[in-house]
Amino acid sequence: MPTSLLQSELPGLELIHRGKVRDVYALPQGHRPDGRPEEARLLIVATDRLSAFDVVLPNPIPGKGEMLTQISNFWFAQTAHLVPNHLLDVPLADVLPAGTDLALYEKRAVVARRLKPVPVEAIARGYIIGSGWKDYQATGTLCGITLPVDLQQAQQLPAPIFTPSTKAAVGDHDENVNFDAVVAAVGHATADEVREATLTIYKWAAAYAAERGIIIADTKFEFGTDANGKLYVMDEMLTPDSSRFWPADEYRVGISPPSYDKQFVRDYLETQGWNKKAPGPVIPDNVIAATAAKYAEALHKLAGIQLT
Repeated sequence: MPTSLLQSELPGLELIHRGKVRDVYALPQGHRPDGRPEEARLLIVATDRLSAFDVVLPNPIPGKGEMLTQISNFWFAQTAHLVPNHLLDVPLADVLPAGTDLALYEKRAVVARRLKPVPVEAIARGYIIGSGWKDYQATGTLCGITLPVDLQQAQQLPAPIFTPSTKAAVGDHDENVNFDAVVAAVGHATADEVREATLTIYKWAAAYAAERGIIIADTKFEFGTDANGKLYVMDEMLTPDSSRFWPADEYRVGISPPSYDKQFVRDYLETQGWNKKAPGPVIPDNVIAATAAKYAEALHKLAGIQLT
């Protein structure tokens, strides 16, 4: 059975960030045989915490962190020929503190390069839905991009677009921004590289998923650079937390389609009169179970993986 972990505790390792879902630790930096320091590394643990509307909700989804990590690892491997990623081939047993239950972490933790994060949420959209749909209804544009008139909810766009947003702290909300804001934050060269990488991965993954009966409506990537300025995709990749997955056979224009992701939770929360500020409401057991089943189905359909 999948493990359950709300919050990791790894004595002896430096906790440098506890995010909405992931706990990030710095690993001790050794030296190469020639005396030069080894590449800085992180241990990234995906917990079972659940966030929606940028708020961490009170109760977790057991096994969610395992599913997120396994589907991310699958996509990282599949797209490494397109854009390099942060993963390092280091056994977890070599870096976990003595006495740690390896079984609790082996499917939910990875060793990765320690990179300098690019301070932007890199979002690719192939369909108009969610906050993009709300912005379009209000202005006819999205992130400074003028869109065709008379689009309907969930309609496919003429071509995928790059629609970045700010990176909010825990409890705050991301805000859609235009490309000029990305240029101002990171420079034109990096902004161009991030936009190209985002759309390249999205187009490849959308085609792959379509062959398996899944529409990837949109997805969010995070990027980082190493000491030489090389760009890597990092954190998570094409998961139900960072993407909207729709079953192709149930897709209809004009409605919010059923999904394999946490849209199921978002839809429930929209019925609760919640102001979308912390603390969030407790999610009923049936919604938790149904969401976990959606994650597991996506993992199996896309990656052929079943957690046991």
